[in-house]
This record gives sequence, C-alpha cells and structure tokens, in this order.
Amino acid sequence: MRLPIYQVDAFADRRFAGNPAAVVPLDAWLPDATLLAIAAENNLSETAFFVREGARHRLRWFTPATEVDLCGHATLATAHVMYTRLGAAPARIEFESRSGVLAVDRDGDRIVLDFPAQAVAPATVTSDMTAALGAAPVEALANAQFLVAVLDSAARVRELAPDLGRLRRLAAYGVTVTAPGEDCDFVSRHFAPNRGIDEDPVTGSAHCRLMPYWAKRLGRTSLVARQLSRRGGTLWCELAVGRVRIAGHAVTYLEGAIEI
Repeated sequence: MRLPIYQVDAFADRRFAGNPAAVVPLDAWLPDATLLAIAAENNLSETAFFVREGARHRLRWFTPATEVDLCGHATLATAHVMYTRLGAAPARIEFESRSGVLAVDRDGDRIVLDFPAQAVAPATVTSDMTAALGAAPVEALANAQFLVAVLDSAARVRELAPDLGRLRRLAAYGVTVTAPGEDCDFVSRHFAPNRGIDEDPVTGSAHCRLMPYWAKRLGRTSLVARQLSRRGGTLWCELAVGRVRIAGHAVTYLEGAIEI
C-alpha cells in the first residue's frame, strides 16, 4: 500500500524553522499499531492522520511513542496541506478530534487555529522543579497533565538546560517554561519526555494554557508569542471566551509517498 505523505514546517515562514510535522491523508483508518509505527518511523514530534467522515474530517495526532489529545502545529500543517496541495478545502475547515471540533481559518498568509482554552491553577514552586529545570521558577501553574513554570526573563528560558530524567517526574504529559518577551509579549519552551519528545520546537497546544495566564498578567487579549527552541517559531494569539485563537505560517518541505 502506498500512502501520500507531506512534511510541513509549521509556525514558520521559511524552511528549516518552526516545528516539522508529517501529514498523511487516508481514505480509511488503518490499525492504530500501523499509525503509531508510521509516526515512529517519521521520528518527528507529531504525525497527523485524517479521514473524511461526513461533512468533516477526523484528525488524529501521534508522537513517535503515543497518540495525543491535541496538537497545534500538526493541525496547522494539516490545514496547510489541504489548502495548498489537496485543492478542495473551504476557507473554514472543521476537524473532529479527541478535543472536540477544531476550526481552522485563513487570515491572509496565516492559518488560524481555534482551540479550547485549558485551565491551569497556581501551584507550589518546589525544590524538585528547581532541580529539574536548573533554574528557580518565580511562579508555577499546573493541571493534572501539565506543569507551567514561569521564569523571570527570556534569557533564562533561552539558556535553560533541564535534567530530562527529573523533568519526567514533574508532569505526566509535559512541562512548559515561560517568561516575559524581549521583542514579543511572552516566550516559552516545551518539554515532553514522557510523550516521546524531549523538546518540542513550537507547541501550539501549550498556548491554550499560556494565553489565559499572559492575557490576565498583561491586561490584553491579543498577544505575540515566540518559542525559543533551536528552530524557533512565532505565534499570534487571541483569547476569547473559553477559546484561544493561534495563528502562524507554514511552508511545505517534502511531498512523497510511503509504502507499508
């Protein structure tokens, strides 16, 4: 069986930046073990698979290790492929997903994701956090799956070299580190070693947790964010009632076929 595959640099306006995602359109679902094997073979943060189901497409995301509930950059990459390569996408795309219906729109040369906001509550800063991060957070926020550690400067976020072994014990799904920006509103980095991703280059879904915090702290609902991984990426974010709109660019790197 031959399947089309695209690799897209998401949250980037040039190749070799942003977060690379693989996108595999399917006519029908393959066994989950096959989907996971393809994602592991691709060895990217995420591989997205989608199948038309009625008026919408169902979208699923796999890291090299597991399926995840929500992924921003691979959703952006999927919409980019539908808009630029598959030729029949409407201006608004709606995906069925494990996180409900996700809408995607075009805004000039940007693609805009409409995602659910995710609540995080104040948490106690612990010595384990400081040891794992190699820096002392000034504030911490958490929910059952994720930890957000707030640092005092963008430089400290950029220079961070966390202990991934210790980091695994801080949160089941991932740890996001954030701080005020220097030439943007706020910055971040995201680590998810328990999900098969030591560091994710640009993490759209993390901004579902970051935007409510930064919008309140800065007193504005429209903010520009940058993720300070080695590849880096820019996200234009807007907070609405219960939702976060996240916009970015995308460029195609690869188009081909895989054989299984």
